[in-house]
Amino acid sequence: MNTYLIYGIIFVILLTLEWAYFKVADRFNIIDKPNERSSHSTIVLRGGGVIFALSVLLWTGAQMVEGLGLRVEGQKVAQYLPFIIGLLLVAGVSFVDDIHSLPDSVRLVAQFASYGLMFWSLGVFGLFGEYGWLVGLSVMLIALIVVVGATNVINFMDGVNGITGAYAMAVFVPLALINGGFPSTDSGQALVSEGSIASGGFVDQSLIYVVMLADVVFCLFNFCPKGKAKCFAGDVGSIGVAYILLFMIGSLVLATQDVTWLILLLVYGVDGVMTICHRILLHENLGKAHRKHVYQLMANELKIGHVKVASFYALLQLAISLGFISLCPSTVAAHWIYLVCSIVVLAVAYVLFKRKYYHLHEEYLASLAK
Repeated sequence: MNTYLIYGIIFVILLTLEWAYFKVADRFNIIDKPNERSSHSTIVLRGGGVIFALSVLLWTGAQMVEGLGLRVEGQKVAQYLPFIIGLLLVAGVSFVDDIHSLPDSVRLVAQFASYGLMFWSLGVFGLFGEYGWLVGLSVMLIALIVVVGATNVINFMDGVNGITGAYAMAVFVPLALINGGFPSTDSGQALVSEGSIASGGFVDQSLIYVVMLADVVFCLFNFCPKGKAKCFAGDVGSIGVAYILLFMIGSLVLATQDVTWLILLLVYGVDGVMTICHRILLHENLGKAHRKHVYQLMANELKIGHVKVASFYALLQLAISLGFISLCPSTVAAHWIYLVCSIVVLAVAYVLFKRKYYHLHEEYLASLAK
């Protein structure tokens, strides 16, 4: 069967599933009500981001159909099963949390368990046998802290229309380019080597494409001006897509033995980490909702449109990632220099922005206290 036709059919199925979810959400009143900390002012359906987890399930089902051209070797499909189970676990718990708030401890346990399953898929547990328990456990704990922290930063950044979908696409596009063998190194060899979870790349290319289609479907209903979105991602969407992105980036890091590929999430990372540091300096409760991220100040205090804010974040990340792929020499030293310089530039920009505009947020908080 023609590949384009297959992906067209998958897109229609995903679109149908999203519409079906809207009916369910409307029937059971799964909604997001705005409060004084929100960047929206209307009631909107919550949980539209469930389509990301559903797309992975659809991709898994496609592996069982002969003649589709999407199938990978049976042994390698089995390697994805722990990842898929972990995705269902973390997305399922997040979906329940979208409906009825769960204790932080429950959500954290689910995240740690799901990432343990992801590490199983990635073969991280093999480090114990190769390097011993001390090194293996140290790497495992560091990786666990990084991925759980990154997941929650991605979740925190889901605050204006379109930003989750647009930013996810800005990460999926470089991943698809790298996985397809673009670009090549100076020696003419492909950037990623064989021997990873999928032949010829770090993940199966069809998985990236199917999740990208899910992202397009989600953006059709969320990448809209303020007050016009049909749905929000919900925790099931932001945490679900974070899990998928981190699985793919983790696969790339292991395939290339290069941790600097975390630069694919740099814009979110700098805004998220710097905002956490800012709130610590203000002695705030980190578990309490807030509007202190740069994107929130842009959308609320500066009245910049949601679509413009989301596009800015996505295009900035895409530019950094494509520069890293296309312009940066493929050496360890060059990668680290590019990464560190990018962090410094973004961090300085963050501080300058806050110094100039944060007083507007303080005025907003003062108005709430009156």
